[in-house]
Amino acid sequence: DSEGDCLEFTLNGEVVKVKQTDPNKTLLEYLRESGLTGTKLGCGEGGCGACSVVVEGETVNSCLTPLCAVDSRNVITVEGIGNVKNPHPVQKIIAESHGSQCGFCTPGFVMSLYNTVENRKAKFENLDIEACADVDVAGCFDGNLCRCTGYRPLLDAAKKALEYEEKEEDISGETNGNGTNGTHRPCGHKTRPGGKLSKTVDGEKEGSTIYLPTSVSELLDLKSQNPEAKIIAGNTELGVEHRFKHTKYNKHIFINKIEELKQISLDDDGTLKIGGGATLSKLMLFLKSKCATLDVAKTKGFKAMNTMMKWFASTQIRNMATLSGNIVTASPISDMNPVLLALDAVLHLRSVNNKVRKVELKDFFLAYRKVNMHDDEIIDTIEVPPTSKYEFVECYKQARRREDDISIVNACFKMTVDPSVEENIWKITKINMAYGGVAPTTVRAKETEKFLIGKSFTAESINLALERLSKELELPDGVPGGMAKYRTTLVLSFLYKFYLRASLDLANLSANSPVELPAVESVSEQELSGADTYMTAEHENFKSTQVFNPYHEKGGLQKTEVAGGVDHTPSEDTERAPVGKPIPHQSALAQCTGEARYVDDIPTPSGSLHSAFLLSKRPHAKIISINISEAEQIPGFITFISAKDMTDDTNTHGPVNRDEELFRENIVTSTGQPIGLVVAETHNIAKEAARKIKVDYEDLPAIISINDAREAKSFWKIQHEIRDGDIEKGFEEADVVVTGEVKMAGQNHFYLETNASLAVPGEDGELTIFASTQNPDKTQYFTASCCGLPEHKVVCRMKRMGGAFGGKETRSVFISAAVGVAAMKLNKPVKMVLDRDEDMWITGTRHPFMGVYKAGAKKDGTLVALDVDLYSNAGYSTDLSESVMDRALFHIDGTYKFPNLRVKGYLCMTNTTTNTAFRGFGGPQGLFVCETVMTHLADELKMEPEILRFKNMYKLGQKTHFRQALEDSPLRRLWQEMMNETDYKGRSDSIAKFNEQHRWKKRGISIIATKFGISFTAKFLNQAGALVNVYKDGTVLVTHGGTEMGQGLHTKVIQVAAREFGIPVSDVHISETATDKVPNSSPTAASASSDMYGMAVLNACEQINARLAGLRAESPNLSFKELVLKAYFARIDLSAHGFYATPFKGFNFDDPEAGAPFNYFTYGASCTEVEVDVLTGDSRMIRADVVMDLGKSLNPAIDVGQIEGGFLQGFGWSMIEEPVWGCKELGWIREGDCFTRGPGTYKIPASDDIPFEFNIRLLDDSPNKKAIHSSRAVGEPPFFLGASAHFAARKAIAAARKDALNDESFFPVDSPLSAERTRMACVDKFTQLTCEKDYKPSLFA
Repeated sequence: DSEGDCLEFTLNGEVVKVKQTDPNKTLLEYLRESGLTGTKLGCGEGGCGACSVVVEGETVNSCLTPLCAVDSRNVITVEGIGNVKNPHPVQKIIAESHGSQCGFCTPGFVMSLYNTVENRKAKFENLDIEACADVDVAGCFDGNLCRCTGYRPLLDAAKKALEYEEKEEDISGETNGNGTNGTHRPCGHKTRPGGKLSKTVDGEKEGSTIYLPTSVSELLDLKSQNPEAKIIAGNTELGVEHRFKHTKYNKHIFINKIEELKQISLDDDGTLKIGGGATLSKLMLFLKSKCATLDVAKTKGFKAMNTMMKWFASTQIRNMATLSGNIVTASPISDMNPVLLALDAVLHLRSVNNKVRKVELKDFFLAYRKVNMHDDEIIDTIEVPPTSKYEFVECYKQARRREDDISIVNACFKMTVDPSVEENIWKITKINMAYGGVAPTTVRAKETEKFLIGKSFTAESINLALERLSKELELPDGVPGGMAKYRTTLVLSFLYKFYLRASLDLANLSANSPVELPAVESVSEQELSGADTYMTAEHENFKSTQVFNPYHEKGGLQKTEVAGGVDHTPSEDTERAPVGKPIPHQSALAQCTGEARYVDDIPTPSGSLHSAFLLSKRPHAKIISINISEAEQIPGFITFISAKDMTDDTNTHGPVNRDEELFRENIVTSTGQPIGLVVAETHNIAKEAARKIKVDYEDLPAIISINDAREAKSFWKIQHEIRDGDIEKGFEEADVVVTGEVKMAGQNHFYLETNASLAVPGEDGELTIFASTQNPDKTQYFTASCCGLPEHKVVCRMKRMGGAFGGKETRSVFISAAVGVAAMKLNKPVKMVLDRDEDMWITGTRHPFMGVYKAGAKKDGTLVALDVDLYSNAGYSTDLSESVMDRALFHIDGTYKFPNLRVKGYLCMTNTTTNTAFRGFGGPQGLFVCETVMTHLADELKMEPEILRFKNMYKLGQKTHFRQALEDSPLRRLWQEMMNETDYKGRSDSIAKFNEQHRWKKRGISIIATKFGISFTAKFLNQAGALVNVYKDGTVLVTHGGTEMGQGLHTKVIQVAAREFGIPVSDVHISETATDKVPNSSPTAASASSDMYGMAVLNACEQINARLAGLRAESPNLSFKELVLKAYFARIDLSAHGFYATPFKGFNFDDPEAGAPFNYFTYGASCTEVEVDVLTGDSRMIRADVVMDLGKSLNPAIDVGQIEGGFLQGFGWSMIEEPVWGCKELGWIREGDCFTRGPGTYKIPASDDIPFEFNIRLLDDSPNKKAIHSSRAVGEPPFFLGASAHFAARKAIAAARKDALNDESFFPVDSPLSAERTRMACVDKFTQLTCEKDYKPSLFA
């Protein structure tokens, strides 16, 4: 074969040739099919970074990178830089820094940091080294998401890795044969021979062709001959379009080998010329270099371009994407188009025969996604003129999250002013006001521009312009994208920010001018606080502390009933090691090297098939017919399984009530419900076939939101209520009574590994399920039930999960059941891996809640009564909703004693995906309502909330409203220590002064405490089993019923076993969780797994030690290995099954005095300081401190990781994250449709969202006698502490409202306190131009 007939590239040091390929095949697909499964599929749209690899020295998203695009290039994956035996320093540093929990995202972080380290001193083209060596530690992760760690250990690892590189230490090692040399550096970024050769590669499908031209003339000829062909540079837009809109093009022209299109230059007059193929990253480096060396007056526009590009998507996307691609896509929310439009950019459009047509950008955008460009034209060059002395340029962007997010609204302004010394004014001679996110195209506010031209540059002129602008770009309610009032307000806020910034710059220019210039209208310092945004503000250096004292390494040991007669009997031993030691997660290094396997990484048996659900597209409808004829015609289609293949018994399931159908038979009650299962030869064929199936529906009325359900009285029949004291008498005694309601949105789990299951049939009706699940027992049970098998024929095996957070407690089960049914029907292995958009749509979220409350207090702040009705959106089935609501009822008191309390819960049955468990269950929702009540009462009492909180905080021994006494409670101690160590009073005073001095930046600080009940509220679930096998060489294999999802459960259990046997942790191993080893296990949930499985393992170890006691007494000097071998020859059993049942009574709603729902409580407190940009609603955490009482920690490092991750997840829930479904409140989405189905529309916190200062401390001297070795549970309790940011932001908003309205009364805000809700709560002259005073943004709940 000639070289031009195939793709050729270097992969981890080895030359690879590909003869034919699908033009749409991604590099990620190729890597995983080739067995390089370290690179993960997290989202498929370039939004999470799990798929990051290095191509030619640049980190890219392999899920978007076409395989064709790496022709003649050097590709390095996580496997190529090191392995467990010989890791790269970056891999080792991240593992040792506790930067990997579930591990699914870790290879992506490794590659991002690896490339930063490798390239920080490199030269790009002719640029200065300094331009490449200026590394922003946080910035290197701007395209990587982590749901577990809270990012702190990853940022610390980045600092260490970069310091390590700076020291130029010897990092040599043996060559691993996977693409690295002896110094762990890649085998060169040299382009493969043939890189300059044009190629035409045949596609796998007939008629598909891939063109790889190397010159512009060749490209133009190809485009002329193939006008239907798609031109591809970075594939960052087309890749997403192909994946989610299923567009298909037979001919693809890749331009990344055309060097002449990548050129960037400056003309003598300062005009910037950008080649159509230049990536954004190369453009940023070029502009950074020029801005540092050229006249500042000429580069104001270039600086604005770089400012916007920094927040444009991510490093991975910028390394692939081109400016020309962003322009021609014509997105109305493009970040760069408003900047280029304001800068008067000109496009050079080239066609065949080198014809060039110049089009000003203002004439380029014709309509939504329609541009002034002929079929045979390409963008050859983008021309941007320089700025002048009296020109001012600024750009603005507001998104849901700063890093890697599309704009809600963006803008760029370029203004030219003329000094008139005679009139002593600055006159506006020209102004360009370009906006994105307010029209079908990028637009200029031409009427307002026209008004301003000729006006003096004064506040009066700007205020008049704002009035006109509010009408010119006013958005109607129901506009696509929603947030109409907020978006219109941003339009005004951005112009005002520009006025403030330009006033500052003009004043500086005038003050430093050698010639006389007009005076600039004075603007107060308070007003000028709005001049900057967090896009341009200096980012404080991140710092953190993690404090845990040697207290955790001594004493507190316990015995089980085997050695002590009763569980939790104190032990005389004091040396805890390795218990209490901060050892890293046992799989951390394997996760960092990509060797840790998840379900989709398991090599599938020969003949395996793949499956995809046929999902309903109506929220409530009758199924009239299902037509699979088109699907059957697709090559590779195997079969379609539906309710017709099931019986009434086998087609039903549900964790508590069997109220769900595996496949909907007659009626669908939500979009996203499985109607059937397509089985095919490949995953892509299965998905394509599912799309071809036609379902006819007859629509029925739908209930979507809590408000809908309340109106229709659509509630589940069980409605639990708790009463304590005399609620009526309490309100009679109250001096102050407040009433209100508050809503909380749901929260998507966004675990990085989507649900996956592999079903492998065996002999005699056996079936093995490999599943990503927190609940192997329920997986086994319902797979057996749906297959019509007895449980003993079905085994569920679970190695590890890539995150779960409760989302895989029950909602993973139906996936395994479905593939199990297919596998048994076809007698072949069948696999399913949900795509991110499916997983987020069909598996449910944290329950949205509404709290309707009435509360009373005495004048001195003493609480007297609380009456609350709680409503949760359960979705289409009950799932775990009853237990979720129960936990909310139990936590409605927060940390406060209400002597008279009534709370009742209503489960709203709606036509949305059924909602489910999420970290904290319903606890955070109950706690949030309580803290809202406390804030409301404090405002009414004119009292500091923190004073009211501490005044009413539970005292030792007091009973809760569910009659459980608080034993060993350190709540008040925690609070006082937090007040002291954070200097709350001093900082509050400083914040008050800051707020006086800043009109448009406000700060708030808040302390929140938490008590979280530990144990399953369903008593029967509080049991655990374990199997411990000791082998003849003295090594130990432990199996228990808990599952590892990144929380470090296996690591803690290993420490318990190693300590009991007196052996190193390296001699203890946990392979997997399996139902044939430990049956009838409870789900790994409720934060109780370390408590339960630690005790079960200890029980088994004590049994074995008891059998060894005689031999140990005879030969006290034998090592454990020698003792074990001697026991073997003495025919002593070296295997034991351990069991543990949590010793508590449980709770009965009919008789609350008879028992208690929890074994004990975990306590904590947090103090968070937040700053708010009043004009945009953007916010940032200045500092957060958390103190947790975890008793005597089993592993302080793992516990700190749980605290940090839980805190940031709670911050996300209360400040950023918002699942959106089509409902009456959000009419721009079709009723019952889920809008937030991927990282493009749903935002979890990124590394830029963590506090500038993040301090964690574990409380000393607070042992817990009720849990393994005096520890306390940690998984869920820290979550709510992240909501301290919400209540701090509330205070910042209150300060803004005081300035604007002179009003300090309570104001309602829902959760999350997003940028939209923050901005619209800060009522001022701008919001008054766009909406009424009491406007409240819509929320789906």
